[in-house]
Amino acid sequence: MDKKVEEAGSEGIDWGRRGAAEGEVLKNSTTLSKNVHTCLPYPLTDPVKCSLIKGDYLYFHYGCDGQDDRGWGCGYRTVQTMASWLCHNWFPLKDKRRPPPSLPEIQQALVAMGDKPGSFSSSREWIGTFEASLVLDYFYDVPCKLVHVRGGGAELEQVAMGELHQHFEKHGSPVMMGGDRDNSSKGILGVCTGDSGSCLLVVDPHYYGCQLGRTELQRRGWVAWKRVSSLDQSSFYNLCMPQTAPQK
Repeated sequence: MDKKVEEAGSEGIDWGRRGAAEGEVLKNSTTLSKNVHTCLPYPLTDPVKCSLIKGDYLYFHYGCDGQDDRGWGCGYRTVQTMASWLCHNWFPLKDKRRPPPSLPEIQQALVAMGDKPGSFSSSREWIGTFEASLVLDYFYDVPCKLVHVRGGGAELEQVAMGELHQHFEKHGSPVMMGGDRDNSSKGILGVCTGDSGSCLLVVDPHYYGCQLGRTELQRRGWVAWKRVSSLDQSSFYNLCMPQTAPQK
């Protein structure tokens, strides 16, 4: 694993109750698990190439701030995980760093940009990789590359071997992945390729419950290596890849 990643732990986020809608339950602060992939063994005994996230991040999941978003909030939580990486590692922010936006703030930003109608605020409508790219650019001035993969199987293997390895080596930031038949948002933290194919390091935002440490999250499969061949072969996939490499 990347030596630059700090030992897994936890960190408090002060939400400040910004953007709280009527009836919403938001805690003043919540403690989130940090760097939950550390110490997870490589999935292949003799990998040809492994490329991983560089730097620190927090693991956001269903209900982690007191708002029950089961069934619709996975994309928001993946965006928050990506935003936490930017807070820790995106050096152009300097003293302008802000905590990851809350769910209401994400919705309000998409309305303010004109991407969504006013009724989107306080709704339970999900977001995908395109909205994620807008949100990260809006709050952090970070452009994102969107990659469309027409189907699982061979084409996704090709993207894993090309685009994802290059992304983690150059940018080191987490990636958001979603699809149509497989429409569950996933955070991708790495890719490992061997003679038998590639595996993706997936951080799954669908966990709901009290905070778990990294060991328990890994044991339950919320953070795990997944073979590309195990993904839905009939689904297309989209990737949102923050372009965070230093400008030369």
